[in-house]
Amino acid sequence: MQTWDVLYTNVHLATMVDGYGEILDGAIAVKDGRIAWLGPRAALPASACPVVDGGGCWLTPGLIDCHSHIVHAGNRSDEFEARLNGASYEDISKAGGGIMSTVRATRAASDDELLRQSLPRVASLLAEGVTTLEIKSGYGLSLESEEKMLRVARRVGQVLPVAVATTFLGAHALPPEYAGRADAYIDLVCEQMLPALAGAGLVDAVDAFCERIGFSAAQTERVFRAARAHGLPVKLHAEQLSDQGGSELVARYDGLSADHLEHLTPAGIAAMAAHGTVAVLLPGAYYFLRDTQPPPVAALRAAGVALAVATDCNPGTSPMTSLLLAMNMACTLWRLTPREALAGCTIQAAKALGLQTQVGSLELGKRADFALWHIARPADLAYAIGFNPCRGVVNGGVWREPVVSLPA
Repeated sequence: MQTWDVLYTNVHLATMVDGYGEILDGAIAVKDGRIAWLGPRAALPASACPVVDGGGCWLTPGLIDCHSHIVHAGNRSDEFEARLNGASYEDISKAGGGIMSTVRATRAASDDELLRQSLPRVASLLAEGVTTLEIKSGYGLSLESEEKMLRVARRVGQVLPVAVATTFLGAHALPPEYAGRADAYIDLVCEQMLPALAGAGLVDAVDAFCERIGFSAAQTERVFRAARAHGLPVKLHAEQLSDQGGSELVARYDGLSADHLEHLTPAGIAAMAAHGTVAVLLPGAYYFLRDTQPPPVAALRAAGVALAVATDCNPGTSPMTSLLLAMNMACTLWRLTPREALAGCTIQAAKALGLQTQVGSLELGKRADFALWHIARPADLAYAIGFNPCRGVVNGGVWREPVVSLPA
């Protein structure tokens, strides 16, 4: 007689192991916050535990947003308007807008104010079945403000039912006090910021913006060397606006992921394939910036590079808080299949965070994070626009309603 904590029955399982990994009329059991059994309901062993009837819904792994800048202050709707009147992203950045606009607002916000502004954005993701969320820093650009952002990111996971992975993105932009002294700022990132933040236990991974308006490949490599010295994995904003060889660089450091990739070259694809670096596709930024250069999805697929999908939630280029919409965009804009899109927000997104042994698929021993959907088939999650069929979420074995309450 099995003594599980809870058993979910009358559900169709999309395990995301080997495609959708469908188990029709299935069941899944939880013990101590982990998946203890799953399979067809007809094969259930005898058990004595509470039973939850899933009402014939589909059950998938909890969704994972593996690239977000969701903790920030202020917004940039003024820049949105400027772009629609002809200004480019680079024009706005050079005029003191762009990332620096958010830096000023974020530096000025207290911890509590920064958390207050960020929580509604996170809650929108959780309402759509997200159970794991990556949150980057990068809008502080000083030790004090980067630490504040990462502290608040950790607090998000304490006050809301979501697992948070933090990423230090100190090399996001050059702060005004270091104008014309990019190498000196990288010194600060590598020699002061990273040691202090890693020592405080606030960093799970390290990222950088390798771009003409960001940092060079040589400067990015210095950041990567410092990260490796602290035992931290790396990832990279690569080839979004131009080819800077970033994807090859991050792959050489066995990076978790290279993200954006609109200007990715065959050499970059080969390097990522050789080192198992995940391609994180960010259709929100592509759409919002009205880009016309798509990432080479077919070539990435042919090379066997894992494809993840994320919101890139940020105030300037992707103010999107819907992972379901990101899935639809990846399919309609870049021809991902619905199966690839769902895998991109589950098993492949877990790989992009280095968490594939813990989450991302329904397998024995993995964390009991999953979402219940009132849908006819898994493809529905990427198909409908503006429709949320989430009926419930389980975080570490604990059931919750899809809409979460925010602290007062």
